[in-house]
Amino acid sequence: MTEIVTLDVRPLLARGDEPLAAIMAAADALTPGQSLRLLAPFRPVPLFRVMERRGYQHRETPLGGSDWQIDFSRAEQALSQGSTLEAFSWPEPSAFLDLTALPSAEAAARLATAMLGVAAGDVVFALLGEEPAALLPALDAAGHQWAGNHAADGSGYRLLIRRGDA
Repeated sequence: MTEIVTLDVRPLLARGDEPLAAIMAAADALTPGQSLRLLAPFRPVPLFRVMERRGYQHRETPLGGSDWQIDFSRAEQALSQGSTLEAFSWPEPSAFLDLTALPSAEAAARLATAMLGVAAGDVVFALLGEEPAALLPALDAAGHQWAGNHAADGSGYRLLIRRGDA
């Protein structure tokens, strides 16, 4: 039976506080057999992707008015090694690549070459034309951490990759 840990972010938001750190801390504190129940005053769509990349699936329940209950539980397989919050503590990138004009396969090859040229723990920043869905599992398999998102201006996909020890 799953034990539910509840986090109500409505008071945080009412005070004007950003709840993402509290949500990530609650998720990180979950033990096997626990799930996170989030109570929010809106449907937190951007959070779904963040949690998915951290290995969580979700179930949404409208509570009436604008309030939502979102239950997060561990997915069968985690999709990423990194998270956006972890990326805030990474060092500044040592390499910057604009790969927006390249086809996906060539962009992935250039990224792989760039990762060979940096030391363990170093970070590479890449701007890609689209989200590299096929590349992300390969980064995980190679022991690298990554965090990415779509550029707000629609110019492409921004990807930070931190080289693993391997």
